[in-house]
Amino acid sequence: MIEALLPESVVAVEGYGHTALDAELYPEEAALVSRAVDKRRREFAAVRVCARRAMAKLGLPPQPVLPGERGAPDWQPGLVGSLTHCDGYHAAALALSADVASLGIDAEPAAPLPGGVLEVVALPAERDRLSRLAAEHPGIHWDRLLFSAKEAVYKAWSPLTGKWLDFSEADVEISVDPGGRACGGFRAGLLVPGPRLGDRRLDGFEGRWTSRQGFVATAVTVPYPA
Repeated sequence: MIEALLPESVVAVEGYGHTALDAELYPEEAALVSRAVDKRRREFAAVRVCARRAMAKLGLPPQPVLPGERGAPDWQPGLVGSLTHCDGYHAAALALSADVASLGIDAEPAAPLPGGVLEVVALPAERDRLSRLAAEHPGIHWDRLLFSAKEAVYKAWSPLTGKWLDFSEADVEISVDPGGRACGGFRAGLLVPGPRLGDRRLDGFEGRWTSRQGFVATAVTVPYPA
């Protein structure tokens, strides 16, 4: 599901359910969830198993995946990546930093957002566009998709800036692929100064989305300027 949203330079590994055990963690990883409930430990382990399998696909030796600043994974030098998990699904996407500047992935259950959340995460213009999408393409939980897109945008933004990005600081416009299929693209226009890549300052992020198998998934890849 996630792999279809990413370019060939990015490798992805995903899984369904949370079957990974604590034994598959490095000691320093296990210490971080030693007091967590069983469900949290299994989610934590499952997504790290995906990350190590993605490392192998890139020809890299397995490494612990520990949280860095603001909780994002602290990847080894030369690597960029993103993790995501929700109830019943987990995935990792990795690339060499020589090929991709940054990336972010997110998956969510295909269900409406809890009451009151959309008003917190969506700008008025975004809510208007979601209403039109719902009328034209019923059957997709557009509020959840918008939330997922903003999560993916933040995960791509954070390694480039070292800063938080508030939900209100990116304006996401979602498009649907021709044919009405449950997939498409989105653009997040930044409402704050964007990060610099070389001599260019980014004013937004481009991403892809899909909705299938009971989940919505989004991915943002940040290429280097041509």
